[in-house]
Amino acid sequence: MWSLTQPRTVARFAVVFLLFVRLQRGSAANTRTCPPPCSCSGELLDCSRLKRGQIPETIPEWTVQLDLSHNKLQVLDSTLFSKLQHLSEIKLNHNELEAVPDLGPYASNITTLILANNRITKISVEQLRPFLALETLDLSNNNIVDIKASSFPTLPLKNLFLNNNRISSLETGCFTNLSSSLQVLRLNRNRLSTIPAKIFQLPNLQHLELSRNRVRRVEGLTFHGLHALRSLKMQRNGLSRLMDGAFWGLSNMEVLQLDYNNLTEVSKGWLYGLLTLQQLHLGHNAISRIRPDAWEFCQKLGELNLSSNHLSRLEESSFVGLSLLDELHIGNNRVSFIADGAFRGLSNLQMLDLQKNEISWTIEDMNGPFSALDKLKKLFLQGNQIRSVTKKSFSGLDALQHLDLSNNAIMSVQANAFSQMKNLQELRLNTSSLLCDCQLKWLPVWVAEQTFLPCVNASCAHPQMLKGRSVFAVSQEEFVCDDFPKPQITVQPETQSALKGTNVTFVCSAASSSDSPMTFAWKKDNEVLNEAEIHNQAHLRVQGGAGGAVGETEVTEYTTTLQLRNVEFSSEGKYQCVISNHFGSSYSTKARLTVNSKQTKMCHSTLLVPFQTNLFYCYDPSNRNTLLLAPPHGSHCGQGRNRCPAVHSWR
Repeated sequence: MWSLTQPRTVARFAVVFLLFVRLQRGSAANTRTCPPPCSCSGELLDCSRLKRGQIPETIPEWTVQLDLSHNKLQVLDSTLFSKLQHLSEIKLNHNELEAVPDLGPYASNITTLILANNRITKISVEQLRPFLALETLDLSNNNIVDIKASSFPTLPLKNLFLNNNRISSLETGCFTNLSSSLQVLRLNRNRLSTIPAKIFQLPNLQHLELSRNRVRRVEGLTFHGLHALRSLKMQRNGLSRLMDGAFWGLSNMEVLQLDYNNLTEVSKGWLYGLLTLQQLHLGHNAISRIRPDAWEFCQKLGELNLSSNHLSRLEESSFVGLSLLDELHIGNNRVSFIADGAFRGLSNLQMLDLQKNEISWTIEDMNGPFSALDKLKKLFLQGNQIRSVTKKSFSGLDALQHLDLSNNAIMSVQANAFSQMKNLQELRLNTSSLLCDCQLKWLPVWVAEQTFLPCVNASCAHPQMLKGRSVFAVSQEEFVCDDFPKPQITVQPETQSALKGTNVTFVCSAASSSDSPMTFAWKKDNEVLNEAEIHNQAHLRVQGGAGGAVGETEVTEYTTTLQLRNVEFSSEGKYQCVISNHFGSSYSTKARLTVNSKQTKMCHSTLLVPFQTNLFYCYDPSNRNTLLLAPPHGSHCGQGRNRCPAVHSWR
């Protein structure tokens, strides 16, 4: 016999009792009836998408979740819900209800009420008051036109969805009765044109969505009161002005999405106070300028999206302060100029998207434009009109794993251009423009060794006998150097000094064995001089033997001249010529221009003649002659017998 006074006996009895209860519950569950034509799954009764009049007259008392959506219901009889004391979730979306329905005496137990896609025109405090436990209310896709101060009773709402209505105004205090609980508020696709300052006094709100409205301007302190807000979406509003302090008060904001607007610049004024921001999405705007100190208050950014804007320049100051940035998207802009050091300071960057810009000269001529990005793993450069890749193009990218150069008409790839990227796992390259001469014979061998072959599609454009053939189908013996169709610089522009107000001429020449049309450009400090005075000429010459000897090659020599008139101090800089044809571009060395004033005396050693050093000279402004003088005996310029006349300037 068991004795209930013994602990072991008590434990055994408890186990038996629990098993009995579970068996009873299982038996009750097995005896649940599912009223036709509805379907049941656990505690869910699905009576959605029924024909008119087919909704059962009685709903089982065990129902916890009820789906009455897509039934074209215009009214609901509250007696249908009179015994549903366990009901907590009800879906009434996609019906024809014109008001929040009466759901009987147990409406106070409902936590989720879905009324999207009906014909409701207003939010009534009387209709919502019975829902004492309501946490999620979805009124999206109705005909609500405004939100009054008296719209909501005091409810424990956490999620309020009002997307795709006709709301054009928010009355002061309209969300006051929800301030202690509301965490998610969605007002997308409405007709809001202004957002009153401090309208959102919701200290617990974490996510706010205002996309696809008509807000053109955001004033300072508009969102003050949202101290817990973590994400704000304001896409597709036509936003053109964000005033200083527009987001002040959002001290816990992590994600700000402002894509598809009309913003024109990034400045610290409207970013003021976003000290915890981690993601900033500004894609598809009209941004053409990033102010030098723009990121002063956003130095915790991990992701920055500036794609599809009007950026044409990346200055040295463009990304200062973003040392924690992990992803940078600048694709689909107009970037043609990247300053030396533009990426300096992005020490944590792992992904850089520069696709569909105009940065061919950056890749072809700059000395390691990405060298500061020693943690970069992914680099996207597709569609940038890149025609040649050099050994210095990707210097410093030791950690790079993925490089995308597709959709560039690449004509030449210098030997070992990719070899320094020891961790490279994927190279994407497709071009049918390659100059398949002896300088390219390394490429198919290297690609095969690195197992990049599946992602590389490369064929020859020159010489004619190899045109159209894949580089992987060309034998090593067929890669020969019989001509040089790509321009080769033969005369470099020379460094010069000039007096203010005088004229300066830079000369640059290149030769090519191709009759492909040639284009000429001059750059100053890496920027193209579009309005410069440039004169170009060409003439034929024979290279090799004379008198028709075997081995002679007829080449065309091209000369381009840059004329600078009445130079100013602003004319100082480094000048470079770029000569291009169908087979690629050649870049000259950079010649420095220094401009001096007649009143300023300066003196230093210079190398005027290759075999002479430490020569001092004077300018004679009357005849612009340069007078070479022996090194002065004194310690400073113009001492003793080598003093320049008073009207001359030392240089």
